[in-house]
Amino acid sequence: MVPVTHPPEHLTPTSPRTPSDGARPAPRLIATDLDGTLLRNDKTVSDRTVAALAAAEAAGIEVFFVTGRPARWMGVVSDHVHGHGLAICANGAAVVDLHAGRRVVRVRELTRTDAVAVVEALRTVTPGLSFAVERTQGIHYEPHYPHFPGDPGASYAPVEELLFDSDEGHFAEPVVKLLAHHPTMDPDEFLALGRKAAGAHAEFTRSSPSALLEISGHGVSKASTLALACQERGIAPEQVVAFGDMPNDLAMLSWAGTSYAMANAHPDVLMCTTHTTASNEDDGVAQVIEGLL
Repeated sequence: MVPVTHPPEHLTPTSPRTPSDGARPAPRLIATDLDGTLLRNDKTVSDRTVAALAAAEAAGIEVFFVTGRPARWMGVVSDHVHGHGLAICANGAAVVDLHAGRRVVRVRELTRTDAVAVVEALRTVTPGLSFAVERTQGIHYEPHYPHFPGDPGASYAPVEELLFDSDEGHFAEPVVKLLAHHPTMDPDEFLALGRKAAGAHAEFTRSSPSALLEISGHGVSKASTLALACQERGIAPEQVVAFGDMPNDLAMLSWAGTSYAMANAHPDVLMCTTHTTASNEDDGVAQVIEGLL
């Protein structure tokens, strides 16, 4: 079992930063989301972006991929992490070593007690839900949940069984995300409802165009796990440049000293960032990195 860690309270993300009038410190770390940000719509990394990432690392700027994706979906960028080889996955719930076969080296889990409380609260206020449980080694579905293709080894059962902690098999692995899907609700309204109903038990966010909530342990986000990684390296928030496009990026973009919303970003992301760059289809991340260098 990999260790469960929690960020110091002073590293909890706060409100969006306002740029100062003076010059910022030279960037030491680039933190970028993947889907809708670094990846093009066909889920590839362009040659221009590959070159920009390599140039940043060669210039001594660390690059962290910070994504909602699980470790097993990191093959699209595994060849493009240099130096440390680490990526932050599952919205901050797992740190993965891409140089070591996508091995999970840190987990910040969602406890069964909190997960069950979330399920009960959401079912009370919103009928028609279905759930999935993402553990460190795979995902498991309720029968009516719209499952992802290409996920071998998944099991199907009521969510209460999927959350059962066992000493054998996949149920021995920590839960990194609980997923809640509604077939018809507006995605942003669903997110607000989830936070109101069960925000005392977990962190709620979303990155899908559908009504799909991504639920993590209390205090777990892209920002808080990135803050831990930066603290370990002696890197201040002002030395971080971050990129994102969806609500699950908001905490990270607010924490970083310099933040960029993609042109294709959610309206809330466009409002909270210090800068905007071109869309993911137009290599917006690469354009900014080239300018930094």
